[in-house]
Amino acid sequence: MSAKHVRKAFVAAILAATTFAATPAYAALCAPHVVQHFDLAKGQTPESIVLAPNGTAYVTFAKARQIAEISPSGKIRVLATLPAPADGGAGTPALGFPLTVGIDRASDGTLYFLYATGTADLTGVWSLRPGGTPRRIAPLPAGSLPNGLALDQRTRTLYVADSTGAVWKVPTSGGATVWAAGEELKPAGFLGANGLKLYDGAVWVTNLDQGTILRIPLRANGSAGPVQVAATGLTGIDDFAFTGRGDEIIAALDTVNEVALVKSDGTHEVVLTAADGLQGPTSIAVRGRTVYVPSAAYLTAKDPNLLLARLGH
Repeated sequence: MSAKHVRKAFVAAILAATTFAATPAYAALCAPHVVQHFDLAKGQTPESIVLAPNGTAYVTFAKARQIAEISPSGKIRVLATLPAPADGGAGTPALGFPLTVGIDRASDGTLYFLYATGTADLTGVWSLRPGGTPRRIAPLPAGSLPNGLALDQRTRTLYVADSTGAVWKVPTSGGATVWAAGEELKPAGFLGANGLKLYDGAVWVTNLDQGTILRIPLRANGSAGPVQVAATGLTGIDDFAFTGRGDEIIAALDTVNEVALVKSDGTHEVVLTAADGLQGPTSIAVRGRTVYVPSAAYLTAKDPNLLLARLGH
């Protein structure tokens, strides 16, 4: 699928649906089942997820501009709704609507998340303390599209994947600087740098248009090392998570409605499809052997949901 066609499909999906053919599931993940259905009419499109130690999940409902808590029993509680931009978000790069995007959680319960609006007054990194109200801690340029987010708990530093082609470094105390840039992070017509994780001394980033997973070493002085391509051929890759078995990754392939297991050598196999209940998977979280897969239904325009599966031995 060309980047031009992907862009058209994403934007058109606000008003129309696309149906994906079901294909067989594979054995690397066991017992996939949908545990939560969300309300598309309310904009409950789960873009990103982070888990608390007690099993509570926190998600960004992208189109509703919300941060929500999902209890282990399935109760949904909206914690915050971000203010709408004056122009309705028409200037949001590539998409044309405002959206809450990546999310991570500090050990004290503070949530950090991203908001992209195409306006200078709202776009950037936000925080929400338990029981508090959201506030922007670091503005980002109106022309940026902050997407994936990860927090370095030790240094209290946030790393932000900007889909226009960069990675930002943001201390939790505020301020933002470009940490990495280059052709590997740029879009090819739609979205570039997308999902982001910190793992094994590096910042790992996906590129949706290029179908790649990138590894950027985090040097001792805090600067970025040379970008390394860890995996290719991952059409429509969004966010991802490490399984805990070396560099093995589970990745959400949003535009083709699949989840892939990416091995340490860069090869991959499809492990979940529409037949398992996927509706455009956007992100992955792993807790023990349990895999959490939110689907935002951007392309299918039906049944945004949360699916659970078990990692095989």
